[in-house]
Amino acid sequence: MNVELRHLRAFAAIGNEGTITGAAAALHISQPALSRTLNQLERRLGTRLVERTTRSLALTEAGTRLLGHANRILTQVDDALAEVTAGPRALRVGFPWAALGRHTVPLLRGWRLVRPDVEARVFRLDDPVAALRRGEVDVAFVRSPPSPDGELASADLYREPRVAAVPEDHPFAPAPGVRLVDLADRPVAFCAAACSSSVELWPPGQRPGTFDVANTDEWLTVIATGDAVGVTAEATAHSHPHPAVRYLPLTDVGPVVVRVVWPRNATHPAADAFRHHAHEMLGEAARQA
Repeated sequence: MNVELRHLRAFAAIGNEGTITGAAAALHISQPALSRTLNQLERRLGTRLVERTTRSLALTEAGTRLLGHANRILTQVDDALAEVTAGPRALRVGFPWAALGRHTVPLLRGWRLVRPDVEARVFRLDDPVAALRRGEVDVAFVRSPPSPDGELASADLYREPRVAAVPEDHPFAPAPGVRLVDLADRPVAFCAAACSSSVELWPPGQRPGTFDVANTDEWLTVIATGDAVGVTAEATAHSHPHPAVRYLPLTDVGPVVVRVVWPRNATHPAADAFRHHAHEMLGEAARQA
C-alpha cells in the first residue's frame, strides 16, 4: 500500500486534535498540505478515514480502528529512534488522580530497590487506559471495571474503601462515618477527569443532584466552599488533603477495586516485572491492612 510514516503522523494528528486546523498547527504545516496528505493516505488504503464537512470532522469506523494503531506505531518508532542516541528509556507508569494513595511511594521505592537498572517514570493521567492504547505508557493503574479486550489485559490488586468528602462545617463532619443517603441533601460533585463513583451508587428514588467538575482542584474547591459534597476512593484522602474538607468512611457502600492494566504485546521489556512487583507488594499490603 506504500503507506509512509508521514501519512500516519498526519492522520494521527487529525484524529487526536479533532480538527484539520489543530492538526496542522501541531505538525507545523499548512492546512492544504495536511489535507493532501490525508487524501493520499485514503487513496492508498482504498477507504475513507475521515468524514469532513465545512463545519465538522469525525473519524469513520475504519479511521477509529486505525487511530489506535497509528498512535502506538508512532510512539514505538519515536522510542526506537530516541533509544539509539539516549539509551533505553524509562518504564512509563500511568496513574489516575490519586495514584495509589499511601501505597504509591512504597511501591516505587520498592521497585528502585529490586530493579535499580530500570527507572520507573510516573504520569498522572485523566484516562490511563486510553494512554495505554496510544502507547504513551507501558503499564497503568485504574479504578474502573475491565472490559473484554484483545489488546489490553488486567488483574485485580486490592479493594479500596470509598469515602465521603464534606466541607468542614457540614453537620456530619465530626462523625466517624456517613451513609450515602445522608449526603443526598446537597449536590454531589464528580470529577469528570477521573471518577471512580457515579450516581448509580445511590438507590433509585434517593439519588442526589450531581454535576461534573474538570479537575481535582475544582472538586476540592466546590466541596470546601459548601457548594457540594463528594464521593471518592480512600487514596484521595491521602493524596489530596485539604484544610477545609473532611473525609469520612462510607458505611453503606462497597469498596473500589484497584487494578493494574497492561498491553498484551509489551511495550517495555520490564513491564511484566513491574506489574508482578506491584501484585506482590500491593497484595501483601492489602493482607496486612
